[in-house]
Amino acid sequence: MKSLLVVLTLAAVLPLPVMLQAAGAEPIVRPGGDIPGDYNPLPADADYERREMMIPMRDGVKLYTVILVPKGAKDAPIVLNRTPYNATARVLRTTSPVMVDAVPFEDREFAKAGYIRVWQDIRGKYKSEGDYVVTRPMVGPLNDTGVDNGTDAYDTIDWLVNKANLPESNGRVGIIGSSYEGTTVVQALIKPHPAVKVAAPESPLVDAWTGDDWFHNGAFRQVMADYIAQQTGDRSIAKAASRGGYDDYDNFRAAGSAGDWGKARGYDRLPFWRRLQEHPAYDAVWQGLALDKLLAANPSDVPTLWVQPLWDQDDIYGAIRSWEVLKAKGKMGNNHLLLGPWSHSQVNRNDVGRNLGPLQWSSNTITQYWRDMILPFFNEHLRDGPPANIPAVTAYNTGEDRWERLTNWPLACETGCSAPLTPIYLGANGGLGFQAGAAGGDAYVADPAKPVPHYPRPVNFDDGSWQSWLTGDQRSFDGRPDVMTYQTEVLTEAVRVSGTPIADIFARTTGTDGDFVVKVIDVYPATNSSEPKMGGYQLAIALEIFRGRYRESFEHPSAIPAGKVQQYKFRLPTVNHVFKPGHRIMVQVQSSLFPYYDRNPQTYVPNIFHAKSSDYRPATVTIERGGKTPSRVWLPVVPLDQSAAMAR
Repeated sequence: MKSLLVVLTLAAVLPLPVMLQAAGAEPIVRPGGDIPGDYNPLPADADYERREMMIPMRDGVKLYTVILVPKGAKDAPIVLNRTPYNATARVLRTTSPVMVDAVPFEDREFAKAGYIRVWQDIRGKYKSEGDYVVTRPMVGPLNDTGVDNGTDAYDTIDWLVNKANLPESNGRVGIIGSSYEGTTVVQALIKPHPAVKVAAPESPLVDAWTGDDWFHNGAFRQVMADYIAQQTGDRSIAKAASRGGYDDYDNFRAAGSAGDWGKARGYDRLPFWRRLQEHPAYDAVWQGLALDKLLAANPSDVPTLWVQPLWDQDDIYGAIRSWEVLKAKGKMGNNHLLLGPWSHSQVNRNDVGRNLGPLQWSSNTITQYWRDMILPFFNEHLRDGPPANIPAVTAYNTGEDRWERLTNWPLACETGCSAPLTPIYLGANGGLGFQAGAAGGDAYVADPAKPVPHYPRPVNFDDGSWQSWLTGDQRSFDGRPDVMTYQTEVLTEAVRVSGTPIADIFARTTGTDGDFVVKVIDVYPATNSSEPKMGGYQLAIALEIFRGRYRESFEHPSAIPAGKVQQYKFRLPTVNHVFKPGHRIMVQVQSSLFPYYDRNPQTYVPNIFHAKSSDYRPATVTIERGGKTPSRVWLPVVPLDQSAAMAR
């Protein structure tokens, strides 16, 4: 009791530090605090080891890298993924001691097979050093820093295959990734490291003006505004500004131009947003960023599987275009094409392998992709495994619900194919046929105040519908007076299309600018006893937009001469489909696809991002039929029996 009284007395008269010292206590506040920096939640009996490294690049910048190594691994191959989406998050979804359960779904086959799995934050994102540049140009006229995503991949791989750094590896690397991560794969293929033995770019952004991500044929995908804010507002992920009410159709329409939308939300403070606005045409910037041109100039010998979803709502152009340019360079021997029945990056979600929107497949196409295609392909080239027997082209037949193994692609095209394209003509009274009809025209009023929605209202970009909107029922728009609909009689025989359709529209407008949207649609029979909701369904198998000011030149836009017939010819997304007997073929033509794409004011202005409210005016558009200006779609029609083209 006497000692307690002494302490209490000291507490009343001495400062706190002196009191602690007198009581025999030690300070607990130390440099570094309570976060040690080397905490690892994995249990000791885990079947893999997690390593975190800062790998140096040639300019001294270090990139954060997560490496999972199976315990006991020896001469194991490496699979690398370079991402702007947080390498740490890929392997912190669970603390499972079993590697196959610790990795994301898309990596489970690699984990089962004993691969070393590597994820890396790209330059300037999350834990990596350096500056982040959206779609960083390759070293050249647009990039004088000496470093790009290709050199960073090269330096990373050089570090990984060094036995002193990763003694468990066999020195062989495969690279894979979807969307932006697919783009980093393509960039690594421009001048690849010798250790890269196999690659699989899935839905890569290759030409961001023509058909990937930011623009499609000059029409701006304003749905990307939130993504730009999230990706560039912070090194990790930033908050996007509120869009307002639930219906984004109303939100974007009330805002005015895409430029007004961004300015009202502070996006004009973001360098990349400003750069988009400054380069609305296909100028030297977009041409310099186009990776297909760089691939053509630097065709690699790395065995590569180009993966293109047939209903990719974001990047529906890049993989197929890359395949085309490499084929033209004589590189079919090491380049393979895969056309899957998926939306953008759907290959990373096993729970939707049997369906896309309303479409149901007879098997889990995504399980088949990873188990039967990707893993054997990587094993062949990274482990001297048995031949994967991957054909030149693996394409899903979306009309007959089956995979097809083909020796070539496309089966029909404008030149150089075994079959030419076949025109199907827009006809009078909404008819559609393979013979041109009499001259005539169909007029409609395109009103920017009442744009045609891309998806039935209300449109909300957060409700998940964007993932499958391309498969939505087009009956929602069929009855609108500003949507021109043409369809065949009920088919008595099947019609197969395998290739890239070409829209070829002749039209005149009372405006001086305008957009054209063309859809090729499979119209289902009116009744379906097994799936009643699919009775009469209108499924778009190919859909694309074209900004009229670029009809003569993508680089140098020009006003449309009011009242004069002009030709608008542009490619649609690739198809591999059979229109069955009892179905119809339909073509729809319209002038907007909103709010997915920004509105065209239909009055020519130098830059649509800066269009004023007074520039948005209704215009009467007349689609020409027959005669010397027959509007049509060139379809890749081929015989139904393609057994001769099948790979064995």
